[in-house]
Amino acid sequence: MRQLYSADYVYAKNGFQRDSGLLIEDGMILDVGETEDLLRRYPDAEHVRWQGKAIVPGTVNAHNHSFQSLLRGIAIDKPFLEWRDQALYRYTPLLDEEAIYTGALLAFGEMLRYGVTTVSDFFYVHNGGTAFDEAVIRAARDLGIRLVFARTMYDWSGAPFAYRETVDEATERTRTLAMKYQGNPMVTVHPAPHSPHAASPEMIRAGHRLALDLDTPFHIHVAEEMFEVEETLRDYGLRPIHYLDSLGVLDERMIAIHLVWLDDTEVELIGRRQGSLAYCPSSNMFLADGVTRIPDLVKSGVKVAFGTDGACSNNRTSVFEEMRMCALLQKVSRLDGTCITAEQVYRMGTANAGEILRLPIGSLEPGKHADFVSLDIHDLSLAPANQLFANMVYAMQPGAVTHTVVGGRIVYEKGSIQTVSETDIGKRVNELFAKWSGML
Repeated sequence: MRQLYSADYVYAKNGFQRDSGLLIEDGMILDVGETEDLLRRYPDAEHVRWQGKAIVPGTVNAHNHSFQSLLRGIAIDKPFLEWRDQALYRYTPLLDEEAIYTGALLAFGEMLRYGVTTVSDFFYVHNGGTAFDEAVIRAARDLGIRLVFARTMYDWSGAPFAYRETVDEATERTRTLAMKYQGNPMVTVHPAPHSPHAASPEMIRAGHRLALDLDTPFHIHVAEEMFEVEETLRDYGLRPIHYLDSLGVLDERMIAIHLVWLDDTEVELIGRRQGSLAYCPSSNMFLADGVTRIPDLVKSGVKVAFGTDGACSNNRTSVFEEMRMCALLQKVSRLDGTCITAEQVYRMGTANAGEILRLPIGSLEPGKHADFVSLDIHDLSLAPANQLFANMVYAMQPGAVTHTVVGGRIVYEKGSIQTVSETDIGKRVNELFAKWSGML
């Protein structure tokens, strides 16, 4: 059945178009144009009119750790290593399959409220198999969010047991999971060797080989903290980007996370090799990581998308907020109000992410998934309406999001998730912590 969604404005072709709409069929966008023209050409389509609204592409969260939403507010105001030990490592032994599912419901449900339609979940609590992985996928399916499952490959002996696998185990389990969901428009599986400090050279090469075999990108944390640079210099005599290049894995498939501590040669090299970045500005600020050199990386040719990172190191899950945070952080750190624009950061949160993840998402045009949100143009955070684009990027509050649509299906509408009860999600979280209170 064809549906025509129309509104006062539609963001298409790099601008807001007045009195326009989207024609949807089988979860895909068939046509975009003026409402009257679409009604004339498709008279049999069911017409859904959103008065006082603007339709914009759904945002894409290119890096998240869903289970960390359970740990939000724990170990705040700590140095990175203390935060890691007191939040992640302390609570990991308590996580079971239902806890992982609950954490993913909390993370993904909150994202739907904020206009996120696709999330890349960098997940590493495998517990010796794929049952925990499947719990995350089940939560995404139940909520109706599009999921890129970045299955982490992790063999550092200093990490909790639940994170660790051998190279062969990680490769086979990731391959099996990827093949299971191959062709599923709602779930895509990518290899994700954790980082140069938590994945051995053999594990990193295995992740890259698997990405080649599966014809996908691969994800890897790189140079988030200065200690990681010091470790690769100590162990391999190279800075992180040069080290990855020496392994033969620095190419157009690599989605690097963070890239805070790079020197000029690394900025130039990753651009020349056509690598990409999932940038997490709020998390980098929360953990006092430092400031990634976004204008320099963009100039070198690196394509940038946004991630919120885990909700215990942000502690929010809105990509619209990451647009604002990126722009403000770059401007103040460089003392240059012109170094990055609203148009650039908006694209990073939408179309760039789709291109990096190799999915037909992030813009409203024929052939793309029907993933979009509506905004209340009368919300005070979007006033004055004659500056709608600038206010969407720099001023908008989450309450302005009135609908979230994924694959043509309304999954959030006027204050309520439509697929899973928000009350039930909150109850599950509270019951989990009541159980844990006697276990720590």
